[in-house]
Amino acid sequence: MGAYLSRVAEYAIPCLIFWGVLAVSVAYDRSRFRNVICLLFAVLTTAPLFCVITGSHERGTARALTILALMILLWVPVVLIANGVIMYRREGHSLANLLSLLLGIVVAVGEICTFLFFIFPYFWAADTAEFVSAGMRAVLFISLTVTYGSVIFAAFMVYTALITFLPHRRDFDYVIIHGAGLLKGRKVSKLLADRIDRAIEVYHRDPTPPMIIPSGGRGSDEDLSEAEAMEQYLLEHGIPQAHIIREDRSRTTRENLLFSKEIIDGRDGPGLTALVTSNYHVYRALSLCREIGLDCTGIGAHVAPYYWPSAVIREFAAIMSRKLNLLLFAAGWAATVLPAMKIIMPMVGQ
Repeated sequence: MGAYLSRVAEYAIPCLIFWGVLAVSVAYDRSRFRNVICLLFAVLTTAPLFCVITGSHERGTARALTILALMILLWVPVVLIANGVIMYRREGHSLANLLSLLLGIVVAVGEICTFLFFIFPYFWAADTAEFVSAGMRAVLFISLTVTYGSVIFAAFMVYTALITFLPHRRDFDYVIIHGAGLLKGRKVSKLLADRIDRAIEVYHRDPTPPMIIPSGGRGSDEDLSEAEAMEQYLLEHGIPQAHIIREDRSRTTRENLLFSKEIIDGRDGPGLTALVTSNYHVYRALSLCREIGLDCTGIGAHVAPYYWPSAVIREFAAIMSRKLNLLLFAAGWAATVLPAMKIIMPMVGQ
């Protein structure tokens, strides 16, 4: 029993450290990319701890988890490609709607390369050794690179979903509704209606009903501003005119938040603020709030399940386009993929 407890403690310490760091980091700021990395390490240290806790069944548990992980990995490209086809048919033929399909193809290529890497040695012969070695290096490089990117993206995807379920305060002075495009230039879309409905829910749950700020300007193809369309929707659903402040100048997400902040800063009171947007968009919206100095709570609205994967991919691309995050991503790749290449290739060569 003593040896068992000692081994459990050995694996529990790093696991508890990472979960503790994650909890503190999220409590301090939910919009930091470091939270994604902390979540990744927390999960990676939880798996071996779970195996050790099972005692005499440790090997069986590890085998079961490995099989489960492999099954999930094999299904990922299938699900992404199928989702991409659905997006293409339902949402239009734009590049944004093909992101899920394209990512599914990339992941599939990575998995094929992993398979090829393991079967290459069976074709090893003296007269083709150099060719096989070069081929193995190429497929291993692709396999490890795709795996690295997939793991980081998976951690990001899980975290963006996680923060929408974290508890938050319910007493606000303002609720900002992040705008979205209008149908036929004047009609509230399903995506936008879900955001407004979520804001109405927050409004009714608040013990002191807050001011609602529908935020969104008028696009070149729109008959009225998004803010005006949202205001009409709010009035039709019982929100008093006196509790609505329209922000109709913005054209981008940053301007949505910046101009809404100007409204809040220009009024008296503590200015406790909630930002309501689609659940996939909460993380990036909060990171923009941090940049402009808007202290607020992010609240996610429901989106159609088929729409969510492509939306998260877009969010991930936007987050990775920031210089610091891109540098961190590249540094992580260099620190994992390149050393793994040097370790694995000699082992296979033997």
